[in-house]
Amino acid sequence: MLNAPIRPMHQMRGAPHVVVVGNEKGGSGKTTIAIHLVAALMKTGQRVATIDLDSRQRSLTHYIEGRRGSALRSHIDLGLPDHSCIGRVETARVEENEAAEFADFYRAISAVADHHDFIVIDTPPHDSCLMRLAHSISDTLVTPLNDSFLDFDVLATIDPVTFALTGASHYGELVREARRHRRSVDGVFTDWVVVLNRVSPLEAGANRIISEGLDELALRLGFRMAPGLHERPVYRELFPRGLTVLDDVPGTMPDINRDPSYPAARGEVQALFEALKLAIDDRGRRRAAFRAEWFASRDEPLHTDDIILAGP
Repeated sequence: MLNAPIRPMHQMRGAPHVVVVGNEKGGSGKTTIAIHLVAALMKTGQRVATIDLDSRQRSLTHYIEGRRGSALRSHIDLGLPDHSCIGRVETARVEENEAAEFADFYRAISAVADHHDFIVIDTPPHDSCLMRLAHSISDTLVTPLNDSFLDFDVLATIDPVTFALTGASHYGELVREARRHRRSVDGVFTDWVVVLNRVSPLEAGANRIISEGLDELALRLGFRMAPGLHERPVYRELFPRGLTVLDDVPGTMPDINRDPSYPAARGEVQALFEALKLAIDDRGRRRAAFRAEWFASRDEPLHTDDIILAGP
């Protein structure tokens, strides 16, 4: 089943770039990164679709529902992706479950492939058919990792005495297999980016052993490192409203605007977005500029000269 969805995806006309945010461990900040990447892409005028594969927690789905509610109540343009949530099928027959999940996943991808530039997929914090399907079609895989040995164990095993790397862990092998399958089918090599995430600003770079281990592991597994998001209250406070630090929220949330960490949070999101090196086309940038101009002018009063010049 691992390489089954790759070929149909590759053959789709105008296939979008697929960004998967994945990690088998919970609490690494996958959903926060996913929604901020979505916001950054929409800010540049990209047509974005999102898929939530964690149908139990549904964090990305709740985020987008909150975003829709905030836009309606505050009468502001936040930008919303085309969203779908794929539920797990749980019957007595595993093969039938996986076949049904594959069909739902493929329908969701097919529905948005021709009309979107990017698909951002948030994955569950455990191994599953849906999680592997997503990894198998990813063009960019973002793996957030907390700065701890518990999280490092997701990627690699280490010697308990010397802390030397002894091998790749289950998730590291899963990603390596998915990338190998992908390349054998259509020649595309997934760009795997590991980001140190939810690190305290005061402790950034403090764990030298993990930092050196990741540098070595990057050479073994073929990923690259990028800056992540620090542990800041502002991210948690924005979640119920479906907002991101890239949104213009001062009018609706003045307390956030006075938070000294807000500019720093916005800067680190922009740094992560730039580090991913996603292909943003100029047409999208022009769409974003026209959209911003329209929303800036719609609240301006209509002058008499405009009515006369626009007459029959």
